Amino acid sequence: MSTTYKKWHNGMFTTEDWWSAWLGLFFFALGLLSIWQIDAVGWIAKPKTWEFTNLINDFSWSKLIKTSSTNYKDWHPLTTFFFTYFVFLSLTTIGAYFQGRNIKKWIFGFTVLFFLTWLVWILGYEAHFSAIDAEIKGKNYYKIFDLSWSLQLGGGFSFMLALTVGLIIGNFFKGFANKIKEAAKPEWFIKTAIVLLGIKLGMMTMKASSFTYELALAGAAAAFVAYLLFWPIIYYVGRRFFKLNRAAAAVLSSGISICGVSASIATAGAIKAKPIIPIAVSTLIVVFAMFELVILPPIFSNIAPNQPIVNGAALGMTVKTDGADAAAGAILDELMVSKHLKDTNERWEEGWILSAAILTKIWIDVFIGIWSFVLAIIWIRNDKKKTKHKEKIIWSEIWFRFPKFVLAYMFVWFLYLAMMYFAPDIVSDAKIGGNITQGTFRKFLFMLTFLSIGVITDFSKLKGMGRLTLLYALALFGFIAPLGYLIAYIFHHGMMPPILK
Repeated sequence: MSTTYKKWHNGMFTTEDWWSAWLGLFFFALGLLSIWQIDAVGWIAKPKTWEFTNLINDFSWSKLIKTSSTNYKDWHPLTTFFFTYFVFLSLTTIGAYFQGRNIKKWIFGFTVLFFLTWLVWILGYEAHFSAIDAEIKGKNYYKIFDLSWSLQLGGGFSFMLALTVGLIIGNFFKGFANKIKEAAKPEWFIKTAIVLLGIKLGMMTMKASSFTYELALAGAAAAFVAYLLFWPIIYYVGRRFFKLNRAAAAVLSSGISICGVSASIATAGAIKAKPIIPIAVSTLIVVFAMFELVILPPIFSNIAPNQPIVNGAALGMTVKTDGADAAAGAILDELMVSKHLKDTNERWEEGWILSAAILTKIWIDVFIGIWSFVLAIIWIRNDKKKTKHKEKIIWSEIWFRFPKFVLAYMFVWFLYLAMMYFAPDIVSDAKIGGNITQGTFRKFLFMLTFLSIGVITDFSKLKGMGRLTLLYALALFGFIAPLGYLIAYIFHHGMMPPILK
């Protein structure tokens, strides 16, 4: 841990974590303007459910794309599409500039990712993939398009398709992937989306406050218990059976127990591990996150179809990056809500399963700063060379390692709660803009995340890391996943999403 004193605001405009907070809060503020009857977010484009033969017989862009608000209904679909592109490109480029990224490469990479994301998003909304044979918001697209079959996956198919396209690019078109990877920043995109998810949680709290508090407390308790078990056991196994050195065992334990890449890097910095260690562990985390993202949502939804909140919380404790966890939670939410609607004609409110995954993960994220500080103390006191020099431990490191997007998420959530208690007369107006920012804005960022995760994932990087890979696989699927599910069940069983009338 460095003994260089830093000001509390260091990195506020130069780090990805802070820019996740700024971008999320900016979109949140735009949505709040609806309180004064100003629609500053309704211009964003969103895909429509469409059917292939219907489109071919009478092509129209209006069948594929629309604005998010009727206030902009006179805009041509391509106008709203390109305006959306311009706004997101401008805002992310500003953030990329302050983060010191190559702007030319960023603009090119983001442009490619934007258009690919939209192509996949539109394809995913084709009725044979997405339409559910049930009335949703007054419409049944299965009957509207007179379908004879449909996969009935809802919006979840778009997420899975984006991931698939990204993985194909990242593993079979590596030259192209390298050209656009400057803008493939899934952690930035997903953390920004998580800030906007705070709006969703705030709105859901207004309707089911006791359930939200119960979900938050259960997530905190589950994360605390899980972490106290995960870290020491993984560390012991790594040292005792796989003969890892102290630094490698500690970095791996943090990476697989807390928050993936962020935790492994923070731990490595705290104990001054060799740079190659967090790089190797981070590679394992990203690659294995793909397996978790693909296999865990369908497994959980089929094994326990009547335990949606348990399944969401279990994902939060198992999937080891914020991006992959939120992505897996989004897929699980879509799959379980669609399946339950198809099987029972009863519609769970969307967002609760995803929130269970996010809340559990956020509580685990909080451990990054605290645990890095604790490990630094342990390493300094047990290293004789360090103790001779009397290296000083700086308490402010907890603040610098604390994930700032979590603060923004909590701020957004609590501000909506404050509206409910202190200004209930503006809540309905606030919801107008809030529904768009936590809906279309958030889902677009999720789509960008899925595609970006795939682009930066290269399975060939596992070569040469046999022992570490074996330990990671055994720990994740043989210990973390089953124990995490058990803990999630203990604290969340019986909790169910509200049913929409």
